Amino acid sequence: MAISTRAVAARPSPFRWLQLVFGIVCMVMIANLQYGWTLFVLPIDAKYHWGRAAIQVAFSIFVLTETWLVPVEGWFVDRFGPKIVVMIGGILVGIAWMMNAFVDSLAMLYIAAAIGGIGAGAVYGTCIGNALKWFPDRRGLCAGLTAAGFGAGSALTIIPIQQVIANAGYEAAFLWFGLGQGIVVVVVSLLLRAPVPGETPAPQARLQQTTRDYTPLEMVRSPIFWVMYAMFVLVGAGGLMATAQLAPIAKDFQIDGVPVSLIGITLPALTFALSIDRILNGLTRPFFGWVSDNIGRENTMLIAFGLEAIGIYVLSLFGHDPLMFVILSGLVFFAWGEIYSLFPSTCTDVYGVKYATTNAGLLYTAKGTASLLVPLGNVLAGATGSWHTVFVVAAVMNLAAALAAPFVLRPLRQRHAASLAAPRAATGRASLA
Repeated sequence: MAISTRAVAARPSPFRWLQLVFGIVCMVMIANLQYGWTLFVLPIDAKYHWGRAAIQVAFSIFVLTETWLVPVEGWFVDRFGPKIVVMIGGILVGIAWMMNAFVDSLAMLYIAAAIGGIGAGAVYGTCIGNALKWFPDRRGLCAGLTAAGFGAGSALTIIPIQQVIANAGYEAAFLWFGLGQGIVVVVVSLLLRAPVPGETPAPQARLQQTTRDYTPLEMVRSPIFWVMYAMFVLVGAGGLMATAQLAPIAKDFQIDGVPVSLIGITLPALTFALSIDRILNGLTRPFFGWVSDNIGRENTMLIAFGLEAIGIYVLSLFGHDPLMFVILSGLVFFAWGEIYSLFPSTCTDVYGVKYATTNAGLLYTAKGTASLLVPLGNVLAGATGSWHTVFVVAAVMNLAAALAAPFVLRPLRQRHAASLAAPRAATGRASLA
């Protein structure tokens, strides 16, 4: 009997855990580009009076360039390794925030957002792809831990950034944090590499994982990919809206500066919410990734996306209370961030390891598509006079994605697995004849 080309080591290299740590550090360093953005919207508007909607276009540009170019960056990673791609990404994210410190027009703000998005996407896509390749046995957990660096990485810097903005201006915060974050990414990039044959263990037997590697072109021809893409957009839009608009929402609710006491800590409601949100948004990624490794991807999606729908709707009802705003916004972020572990893991389960960075990157472009809806949140809120309708629409989108997991995605994956098993079974019968 022929030996499988996907031979694995009996004892996987312990070096893979160091690779995981290196990837997480890089993700922490780019987290503020997305999750710290909300702190800068109001100060920029106060200085230039461009309007929130116009300023938030920069956020959409950042997310679009961060996501839609990841497949291209993934192509380079799958062929030349992660080191050079992450190094270039680190240089670009540093340049972008330093540019933000000096921009005096919307055009320059948008250009800086595009540069930052390209750099962040190079780092993000590479580190997630590296985790998917090094950990076929713990794919959900380790993709989640890597993504957690991006989700929770800004938690420790929320208060320092706010203090720098208050004491020295938002320009100084952009300049010094941008410089520091970029340098760390460049240094750590020198330590990254992809696994070689024999360094990784066998995949999880209890999970449905393919033994075939699908090219990106084959993947985009598959209906499973487009179902996952649509689900990603539905869930991603609500979370991105909350990420970009949390500070303006708190200000409109007139609770942003109201002190809130919780777990022995007293902070202004917005500061408290941002800090807790970042932590929970990070914890949810490895948590639900680990859950999906044990109970299956679709079951986990049903639970998480359903919880997100409930959290968003309840926030619309009770978010005017400062304490409830802090608690419920935390629930929203906890039930949202897991998309960045569940979807890459499911994608690699279905389409294989060889092109994992590129394939997961193509699916990740759904985040960019979802970001196009973020400015519409301002438009809808302005047209209706409140954020309630925006919250309701986001809750319905999450509910649709939750139901699609068991009733659409799972049957498609089962039929896909059966179609692969049929030729193997036929070959086995022929060899016995």
